[in-house]
Amino acid sequence: MKVVRELKSWIKAFNEVNSAAEELELAFDFMKEGIITEEELDHNFETAIKLIEELELRNMLRREEDQLGAVLKINAGAGGTESQDWASMLLRMYQRWCDSKGYKTTITNWLDGDDAGIKTATLQVEGDIAYGFLKSENGVHRLVRVSPFNAQGKRMTSFASVFVVPLVDDSIQIDVNTAAITWDTFRSSGAGGQHVNKVETGVRLHYTYQDTITGEEHQIVIENTEGRSQMNNRESAIRMLKSQIYEIELEKRRAAQAKIEAGKKKIEWGSQIRSYVFDDRRVKDHRTDYQTSNVNAVMDGDIDQFIKAYLMEYGGEE
Repeated sequence: MKVVRELKSWIKAFNEVNSAAEELELAFDFMKEGIITEEELDHNFETAIKLIEELELRNMLRREEDQLGAVLKINAGAGGTESQDWASMLLRMYQRWCDSKGYKTTITNWLDGDDAGIKTATLQVEGDIAYGFLKSENGVHRLVRVSPFNAQGKRMTSFASVFVVPLVDDSIQIDVNTAAITWDTFRSSGAGGQHVNKVETGVRLHYTYQDTITGEEHQIVIENTEGRSQMNNRESAIRMLKSQIYEIELEKRRAAQAKIEAGKKKIEWGSQIRSYVFDDRRVKDHRTDYQTSNVNAVMDGDIDQFIKAYLMEYGGEE
C-alpha cells in the first residue's frame, strides 16, 4: 500500500503539471485574441512554473533514505564562547524550520557551553522526507559578526559543524551486534526539572565494529540524556546507533565515501559550506552561490531556498 500511495502521488503531481502547461498554452492563445489580459497570462505562467519546480525538487528526493526522519548533531568549533553561542543559534534555526514543516523534534543530547550557548546538541527530527531536506545542511557553518562577548566590540569569526544522518524506522532492517555494545551511565545535566542530577539516567553507548572493506576497527559513541528513565534513554540510543549504522551502509552502497569525507573537514576557516555575515546582512552558500540579505528570516528558520538550491544542483548526483 505504501508503494501504491507513492506511485499515485507521482501520477497526481504529473497530471497537475500537465494540466497547468496545457492551460498556459491556451491562455497564450486567448491573450493574443484579447480574451484575457497579460496579467492573467502571467498568473498562469507562475502557477505552471511553481508546479514544475515542486516536481523537479521532489525528483531529487527519490532515494530510500530521503523519506526518513533525521538525526541532526551540532558541535561548536573554533571560537570559544562565541562559537558555542553560534551553535545554539543554529539549533534554534533548525528547530524553527522543523516547526514550520510540522516535524516533531526531540533534543536527545545537550551539553551546555562554558559561559553561553552549547558545546554540542543532538536533535531528533521525525517526519516525512526530513532527511531528504536536511542532508543539505551537512557541513561547517561560519558566522561573522561583532561579538557581544568581546569587550572591544571587535568583529569575530566562529564556526559550528552540522552532521545529519537518517533516522531509521521499522521499515528499515538493521542488524546490530549486541556483543559489541558497552554502556556507561552518568547523571544528566541541563534543563530537566527537580529530578536532574539525582540519579544516573544519562547513558553513553560505545559500539565497536569492523569496516568490511578496509578491515579497520571503528567505534561509534552516542550519548542520550533525553528522558528521566535510563531504560528509555538506552532504547533511544540504540535507535540512534541504528541510524548511524544505516548511514555507513548507505555510504558503501553509493560508493561515495570520498564525497562524504569531504564534508567532514576540520571545523575552521576554509571548510565552511555556508557563511552568515551579520554586519553585511548576507547569508551565502558556497556550494551553490545562492545568497540572501534577509539574515533575520534565515535565523528564524527560513532556509527553504538554500535547501532547494542544493538539491537542484547536487540531488541528482547523490
